[in-house]
Amino acid sequence: MAKRGFTIDTGKEKIDVEGHEHRNVAVKYLMKRRRSLLFTKDPGKVEKLWTELPAHVKIIGKQVAKAYNVKWERVSTGEFAGAKFTFTLEEAA
Repeated sequence: MAKRGFTIDTGKEKIDVEGHEHRNVAVKYLMKRRRSLLFTKDPGKVEKLWTELPAHVKIIGKQVAKAYNVKWERVSTGEFAGAKFTFTLEEAA
């Protein structure tokens, strides 16, 4: 399967990316945001990044656009208990 062009719309910015399908593009983008939180040592900067995390992400393809709701947790209580800055992704209705 070849990569296709997508646009990620977070409400504040639009980013052009390539990927295979809508959900995978969203997960890859959110993992980059999570990684920047994990590797930042300055507590003030971590707080700033935390407040800027997107709660809704829209992935726009050529023919179909899909919206996802993102639920962030500072310390995971779910499947990955104890992991920092985890998220769950649900397709918006």
